[in-house]
Amino acid sequence: MRENDYKLLENTGKIAVVRANGLGDFIFVLPALEALRRTYPQAEIVYLGLDWHVNFIKERPFPVDRVIAIPGGALTEGLKERPPMEDFFEEMAAEKFDLAIQLHGGGRNSNPFLLRLGARITAGSRTPDAPLLDYWLPYIYYQNEYLRYLEIVSLVGAYPYRLEPEIAVTEADLAESYNVVGESKKPLVVLHPGATAVTRQWPIEKFAAVADTLARRGYQIAVSGTEPERNLVEGVLAAMQEEGGLNLCAKLSLNGFTGLLARSALVISNDTGPAHLAVAVGTPVVILYWISNMVTAGPTTRAKTRPLVSFQVHCPVCGVDCSISRCEDSFSLISSIETDEVLGQAFELLGAA
Repeated sequence: MRENDYKLLENTGKIAVVRANGLGDFIFVLPALEALRRTYPQAEIVYLGLDWHVNFIKERPFPVDRVIAIPGGALTEGLKERPPMEDFFEEMAAEKFDLAIQLHGGGRNSNPFLLRLGARITAGSRTPDAPLLDYWLPYIYYQNEYLRYLEIVSLVGAYPYRLEPEIAVTEADLAESYNVVGESKKPLVVLHPGATAVTRQWPIEKFAAVADTLARRGYQIAVSGTEPERNLVEGVLAAMQEEGGLNLCAKLSLNGFTGLLARSALVISNDTGPAHLAVAVGTPVVILYWISNMVTAGPTTRAKTRPLVSFQVHCPVCGVDCSISRCEDSFSLISSIETDEVLGQAFELLGAA
């Protein structure tokens, strides 16, 4: 890290940004991308991500000019000397990036990748075992992700324009959503019971109880999820006493789902990608957090976003402290959050008594 040298870089005509992972992780870097765009308005910003980034970003206004898909595994498995990667790095060298920024974690795998791009200047974060970059900050796990990436881009003179993410919703997004969920006189509430880790999944019975109360108050309930989350979606609907809940499991593309969330009166979700997408399209959302994840992935404002937090840290089966270690047991760390807490925040956001 160059001391006291956080300033706008001269002759920066092309910028590469590396961030190749899931939906929620992608949304965390949006304020940083906006800051880069406004700081370097004439530069071409190239986002190096995954195939899904290519399809999602090209459909809407975005603070990057192009998206390039990184060959699979390059950032999670480390670099391997195989022809596809060599071809990729030859193509990247031909881009002649002036600046390459790593927004992909501690840098054990991503910093060697970034250095292979051949950029004139590099920036990012690093753990003690990761290669040095020209401008860097230490990667400390317990830091809010939005602020982490804003701090990184500040190394090259980019300062925040906004703290929350923002994603434009297109007419195509809305059209696809209406093809699956038509117009209704009832306000739409989307429940998302899935999450990558079981520890971050609220019990389906509690989701169902919340859904029943909202349905009795005149709201149209829709339960969303990806194909691997089908059992959770169907479990919530089966546990509901009220009829009419919509099963949206794997019914919409990410673009269509974006349109649906934009139309919704409220989203209630575990801490996972759809919750953060709801934040980015401006839909009110109640998000259920485990305390450790609240520190790193919690929203920065409260006008439309209400986090509810479980402070449980010990595994109920083996007793291990999950804030410092992991175990093999399957359990929820957020089951202690009560349905009345969720409903209270939901009705406050909905403006209902």
